[in-house]
Amino acid sequence: MKIKKYIIFTILLVAILALSACGGNDSWETSTADEAPSVTQQVPVPQPLFEIENSISFDFYDEAEEDMQFNPFSGESYLEINENRWISTAIEPTVSFTLQIDTASYRNITRFINNGQRPPTDAVRIAEMINYFNYDIVLPPNDTPFSIYTELGVSPFNPDNHLAFVRVRARDIDRSDLPGSNLTFLIDTSGSMAPHDRLPLLQQSFALLVENLDERDTVSVVTYAGCARVLLDSVPGNEHEYIMDAINSLQARGSTAGGPGIVTAYELATQNFDPEKNNRIILATDGDFNVGVSSIREIEDLMNEHRQRGIHMTILGFGMGNLRDDTMETIARNGNGHYHYVDTLEAAHKIFVEELISNLFVIAEDTRAQVAFNPDWVESYRLIGYENRQIDNRDFDDDERNAGEIGVGSDIVFMFEISLRDGAVTTPDAELFEVRIRYHEPGDTTSQLIVLPIRPDRITNNNSSDFTFAASVAAFGHILRDSEWGGNVDTATVLSMARDSLGLDEFGHRRAFIELVEQFARLQ
Repeated sequence: MKIKKYIIFTILLVAILALSACGGNDSWETSTADEAPSVTQQVPVPQPLFEIENSISFDFYDEAEEDMQFNPFSGESYLEINENRWISTAIEPTVSFTLQIDTASYRNITRFINNGQRPPTDAVRIAEMINYFNYDIVLPPNDTPFSIYTELGVSPFNPDNHLAFVRVRARDIDRSDLPGSNLTFLIDTSGSMAPHDRLPLLQQSFALLVENLDERDTVSVVTYAGCARVLLDSVPGNEHEYIMDAINSLQARGSTAGGPGIVTAYELATQNFDPEKNNRIILATDGDFNVGVSSIREIEDLMNEHRQRGIHMTILGFGMGNLRDDTMETIARNGNGHYHYVDTLEAAHKIFVEELISNLFVIAEDTRAQVAFNPDWVESYRLIGYENRQIDNRDFDDDERNAGEIGVGSDIVFMFEISLRDGAVTTPDAELFEVRIRYHEPGDTTSQLIVLPIRPDRITNNNSSDFTFAASVAAFGHILRDSEWGGNVDTATVLSMARDSLGLDEFGHRRAFIELVEQFARLQ
């Protein structure tokens, strides 16, 4: 009898400990599944972690650690950036890189400057700054997912050189012509998410997204702290109040089982996969995966595997003082995910309202760019930004090479500075360089190629507002990085260029950039 009592007591104790491991207030307590009308919903209870064949263990950062830089002043960490240098076309006339729309860096440096601080050098990724903004020139559609616009003008860094502006515009598709979305929210509820700029801002941000969903959409929610749990499973998207009641009930506490959270989210998204819908996981975190995550490489492989099955990922970074930007940038770079940073509700509005379609719906996968310079007319070149996106030139034609996903209606801009040889500007038929874009149609395994030769007729002394504004953002990035290639550019030059190139500025982001530069000038 004593033995039986002991066994029963042991079983109860183990059960209590198992529940308490995912216990606390990061769950949404409900009495029945019938409280949400027309919702087929399981009562959210702590779920055991799904078992996977390649489990995630504990040696954090693995091979990526050597590329990460810890900032002792803020407790934040960033990937080290070795700024692109000038390259002679006689040595290497071609440069290749992946195209992807990440905007995290711009919002992050905005947060630093608005808090009266100069951002860490490696937090400044110039390509992400340029790609934060929308551009105005209307490009005619064609038979491919992309239209390409090019323009050259005098370089703000050196009047003897030229600056090239290349804009790749993805085709627009009306929301009514797009399928519904099968969304899985993966929310970090660990203790580090407690401050107002993390979980509370996350909850407000997701409210903007949820109110734009309808009956065609479904929402599932996975949370993770000490371990991972399924909070909601396949709730119709038009049940806004029910979904937000669950999200708003979350509280931050405990450690950070980021690896099991990602695994659980993928398992749930796979279980609920709908080939007729847009299947996407939205991960919201400060990136501090301090429990259960071993190898970023394993997470990247997991993302790649599921992306090939049709499940994409968006990464949202929150918080300051503990931001692991390096982790999120690494996962996004190698795992085909978009990475955005949310420091204000305005930033969330841009992601979830202004650019909702672009950020949810993929029009092309594994998108990469290659620029081949003609050594007869171009002496040397310098790619601006994209340092952590460059690939070997031989990988450009490799259909097995993972690269970036591009959303419907997106703008992707890249810029480079070039030194032309004598006579290039005055020789009309001189081919200066060739822009090549290679991509996969979603779900296809064979890539398509777009090629556009660029001649001197694209050089102008009266540049568009798009060109000038992008150049002003690039120039500001050089200042923030204290770049050796910045020439004599200063904040006065940046402000003059930006003020003269406001364009349509429908949502006021260009004006906000001017205010940001003015704020930075006051810090100097």
